[in-house]
Amino acid sequence: MCDTLISLPNASLDDYTMFGKNSDRLSDEVQLITHQPRKTHEEEEVKCTYISIPQVKETYAVLLSQPWWMWGAEMGTNEFGVTIGNEAVYTKEKIKKTGLLGMDLLRLGLERTKTAKGALDTIINLLEKYNQGGNCAYNGKMLYHNSYIIADHQEAYVLETADKWWIVEEVKDVRAISNSLSIRGKGDMRREGIIQHAIEEGYCKDDDDFDFAKTFAKSKVIGDDVPLTPRAVKSTELLNDAAGSITVDMMMEFLREHEAGICMHGAFESVGSQVSHLKPPRKKSVHWFTGSNHPCLSMYKPYTFPIRDQKVNSPGPYEKKNNDWFWMKHAKFIEPFKKQVNEKEKLTYMNEFDALERKIFLNVRDLVKQEEDLKEDDFMEKFNKINNEAWKKAYELIM
Repeated sequence: MCDTLISLPNASLDDYTMFGKNSDRLSDEVQLITHQPRKTHEEEEVKCTYISIPQVKETYAVLLSQPWWMWGAEMGTNEFGVTIGNEAVYTKEKIKKTGLLGMDLLRLGLERTKTAKGALDTIINLLEKYNQGGNCAYNGKMLYHNSYIIADHQEAYVLETADKWWIVEEVKDVRAISNSLSIRGKGDMRREGIIQHAIEEGYCKDDDDFDFAKTFAKSKVIGDDVPLTPRAVKSTELLNDAAGSITVDMMMEFLREHEAGICMHGAFESVGSQVSHLKPPRKKSVHWFTGSNHPCLSMYKPYTFPIRDQKVNSPGPYEKKNNDWFWMKHAKFIEPFKKQVNEKEKLTYMNEFDALERKIFLNVRDLVKQEEDLKEDDFMEKFNKINNEAWKKAYELIM
């Protein structure tokens, strides 16, 4: 599951790019905020979740929302503001038993590139060379192909895949993706040979009949309508209705929506959430992560590069869960709120964290206004204090 949303500068109130994603996974799958600094490498290979591939000489600093057991990540950003979220999609193509997870491709795209277009090209090249495949669940079996929103401060792309086949749409203003193929027609870019492959497999009749989402969707398509998840419909509606005035806090509220289940509860839940405010290199991009499940019951905490004195975990994979992780403590604390009898305590908690989050949000906003007047070290010292204060308050709320 999952939902990823993007608003380019022409659709945002302050003329900057806004990115948001909820990662919907098995309800007990811990998702950690992890950081990998920029590194130079002498080793020849990097071990991803299931396979090893050649390592590059240098990888860039990344901030990830990472399922504890895998090498890859569900969403994240890098020191240049390249930001990516992925989705599970289901297609007519067979899923390979092993390969790079879609989440591995996401992390590789962040570690190796400086722009959204660079990340797009890198993911496509790795997909074609090493394939996507393997079990996407640590417990049980979950197999799927992947779609992505890949963004930076000035542009964004939707990349949708069916095994080794891919298609790309350039985002014009706002866009949302969920767990269904959504690129109609022939896209803006596509893998050479994809239409001929579809014809040979009997997915479509001829070149004129090719419509990626309709042609490759595993679900039954009636007429020209390709079924979208209710969450995708709602996300698109929210973005379109607010186009021209979208803000960071508005994106957070989109991700807390319950009518269509963008904030998901149940056997699959929103186990992590990210909102990124992407700005040109001369300004600080600010990234907000929950580091906990249920954005409706979680505070977003602020991050900016360089990540030095901000609360993060070392990158995974980890061999086992740790009860001391904030994610675990938070999940245990909110568990009673699932029962109606505890509704009063739930509302009290929500009011408390809402007030604290708002205070943190305003503190970041006020500091960013001073960015041009402060030295880099002074700005980062103040920002790091806000990050640490946010985490201190988050812990206090659940203890």
